[in-house]
Order: sequence, then structure tokens, then C-alpha cells
Amino acid sequence: MDSFLYTATSGASRVMKAQHVRSNNLSNADTAGFRADMERVKSIPLQGAGFDGRTMVVTNSAATRFDAGDVIKTGRALDIAINGDGFFTVQTVAGNEAYTRAGNIRVDEQGMMRVNGFPLMSEGEALVLPEYQNVEISDKGVVSIVPLGGGAELEVGQLKLVNPDFNQLQKQSDGLLHPVNDQVFAQDPSVAMTAGHLEGSNVSAINELVSVMSLTRNFEMQVRMMKTAETLAQAGTRLMNPR
Repeated sequence: MDSFLYTATSGASRVMKAQHVRSNNLSNADTAGFRADMERVKSIPLQGAGFDGRTMVVTNSAATRFDAGDVIKTGRALDIAINGDGFFTVQTVAGNEAYTRAGNIRVDEQGMMRVNGFPLMSEGEALVLPEYQNVEISDKGVVSIVPLGGGAELEVGQLKLVNPDFNQLQKQSDGLLHPVNDQVFAQDPSVAMTAGHLEGSNVSAINELVSVMSLTRNFEMQVRMMKTAETLAQAGTRLMNPR
């Protein structure tokens, strides 16, 4: 009976972790540039005396989907979207480089360009804008401004756009994509972007909802198996007790 219970518990634990991944995807369905996560599991056959018919489940770290989200025209000069493959470079709290597809730029009081609170990077440093009356970003990430009071347009920096292989990146708890081996990727001149547009999440809300419903039914089945194991254990105890 214990073996039956452990198998059901293993399945229920896997379902709970999968529900967490799916719920996080759903909560970020409207987050610009968000990349959906996928749960990963591995079946482990248990060896022992007699017929090997039991299989437990082990949950691995979540994987990330890198397919592109829908691009929406906003008309805002500081909304930018990458065309095809590539990533924007931002600076983490620890001062390291990380990467994102989100392009909803905000300029803080010091003139620093930020995406979701993280400073956007040029080559080797964060991008800070002087006071301006107009700002433009080219398709190669060159940032130009018209100073206060007018005058000629000035180039003030260039966004660092990179295009590493997907297997060199891993998503961490801050929602950013970090290099697997803490390496720093070089600027890739082939990466192009479009200003006035914003890439949305690649989460399909309908698919995630269907998965959540399926996982809920699966969890209920595992709980029923646990209750069945308890009932069988109680019946066995009654048979073993002397009258």
C-alpha cells in the first residue's frame, strides 16, 4: 500500500509544480516581451524484486519557449520591437548583463533608459540621455535626440543588440534571460528593430487555460488514488487485527 501511496504523491507533486508554471504564464500573458515557460519532467522506473511496474516522476527546471510574440503598433517613440531573432541588453541589480525582448522603454529622472526597471545597455555601460525635446531610435538601435531649445539632431548612444543561441540562455527569477556560463555576448550588427512598435508575450491564454484545467483534473485523480490507498491500508489493518 505504501508503494501505491508514494506513486500517487509523486504524481500530485509534479502536477502542483506544473500548475505553478502555467499560472505564471497566464499572469504574464499581457507582459511585453515575456517568454513562456514549459515544465519538464522525467519518468524514473523503480527497480526492485519482482515485476518492475512502478514509475516515479522527477521534475526538472522549467524550459523557456523562444518563439516570437505578436508585434503591436503603438506609435510611441520609446516603444521598440526586434525584427526576427535577437535581444536587448539590460543591466541587472548585480551589475551584470542580461537579455530581454521587452521594449517598453521609460526614461527616469536621471535620463537613464530603463525596461521594466532595468537600465538599457550600450556597449559596456548603461544608456543615459541628456535633456531633450525629441528622441528617436533607428532600426539598428542608434539613439538620437533633439536638445532642449531645438538645434541639430545628436547621436547619444547605441543600444546593445545581441543574438546568442537559445541554448546559451536561461531565464531566472527576475524574468530576464541570463547567460548560462556568465559570458558576455558581443554586439550583433545583423539584429534590426522597429521603433513605435511593441512585442507582446508569446503566451497563448487559451492553451494555458486548457492546460490548467487538465492539470486540475489530473491532481484530483492523484488525490483519489491517495484516498484509495488509505482505504486499502485500513482494510488490511482490520484483517490483520485479531478478533
